[in-house]
Amino acid sequence: MKIVYQTCCDIDVHKSFLVATAIKTTSAAQPSYLKKLFSTFNNSILQFKEWLLQNQCRNVCIESAGKNRIPIFNLWDEDINVTIANPKWVNAVKGNKDDTKDSQ
Repeated sequence: MKIVYQTCCDIDVHKSFLVATAIKTTSAAQPSYLKKLFSTFNNSILQFKEWLLQNQCRNVCIESAGKNRIPIFNLWDEDINVTIANPKWVNAVKGNKDDTKDSQ
């Protein structure tokens, strides 16, 4: 598999919290996962942005489910590249569903 981004992150957005899973790949193409939970308050979204930048992550994917993702765009400006995924085209997670599996 070709590695396009060395580090990227997916976010499962809820009304009161965000579940983030950052994926880092090494030269051996073995991914490592960093998982973190953030609040949807502005100060926490800004802390999330700093966490992404500290981990050299500038590419994020968000499922476009509702308006809860809008504050993220307003606070991140041009520092983070955001891709919106259509929920209809995102594969369903088999087995027990949880926020960590969704974001991963």
